[in-house]
Amino acid sequence: MNMSMQVRQRGTMTLPVQLRNKYNIQQGDTYHLVDIDGLFVLSPVAPIVPELAREIERMRIEAGYTTEDLLLSLREERERYYLENYADFEQASS
Repeated sequence: MNMSMQVRQRGTMTLPVQLRNKYNIQQGDTYHLVDIDGLFVLSPVAPIVPELAREIERMRIEAGYTTEDLLLSLREERERYYLENYADFEQASS
């Protein structure tokens, strides 16, 4: 595919609809621009946080845990960590 684009006010360019459709480029997508001696390369930036959240949610469901189970477990781990790392320090400083 070979086409031209024009730089507009404030440096904006519009990607032709054929490219947007071909690569499923949506409004709000983020791209990384690399300048290789005047050759511009665009590559999509993967939104890693939403992907990780979906993966964690999938694993939680597969393991059969509820959100409440995870929160209770987190509280227990925080308490254990605190007792292991700070309880002696507080007793020594009292």
